[in-house]
Amino acid sequence: MGKADQNKKAKLERLLNTSFELFTSKGLNKTSISDIVERAGVAKGTFYLYFKDKYDIRNRLIAHKSSQLFMQAHEALSRENISEFDDKIIFIMNYVLDALGSNKGLLSFIYKDLSWAVFKKALTSNVSSSDVDFVAIYNNMLEESGHKFRDPEVMLFLIMELVGSTGYSAIMYNDPVSLEELKPHLEQTVRGIIRNYIVE
Repeated sequence: MGKADQNKKAKLERLLNTSFELFTSKGLNKTSISDIVERAGVAKGTFYLYFKDKYDIRNRLIAHKSSQLFMQAHEALSRENISEFDDKIIFIMNYVLDALGSNKGLLSFIYKDLSWAVFKKALTSNVSSSDVDFVAIYNNMLEESGHKFRDPEVMLFLIMELVGSTGYSAIMYNDPVSLEELKPHLEQTVRGIIRNYIVE
């Protein structure tokens, strides 16, 4: 990578990091593009080389932060001796929930205004070269499972919606129970969803 490419990457990282800091401390509505570029130490024109507006950078930040989280979960999974598909999904679920439980600011940022369409795009579009395509990893896990699944995208959607919404309530509000109390219920339900989608 040449010096020009390194400078571009550094500016992009500064814009992403600064935006994340401002969005989580001031909120999206109270953060202007001028705030972002001033704190990042880049020209306003540089911002527009990478992003259309602050909503674009927010969506790409969701993609970037989600990708980092799933990459860490996948790396942790690869160090374990787990072979069954449902056990892999449960491991990733618990890893992500624990990480978000210890970083409520990240949870609020990722989860707020998050729809399946935004999240799916987040999991399949790379913001930086270090981002991971979680859907490709998921598809690989499906292939390695030795099972055939009907509607695997719907299965993933149901699992993510269930884990996302109930995990959010448990982490942020201990409602209806704490995260640790919720996990066994989630595990049982996720395993049931997976069993229901196995064709052979």
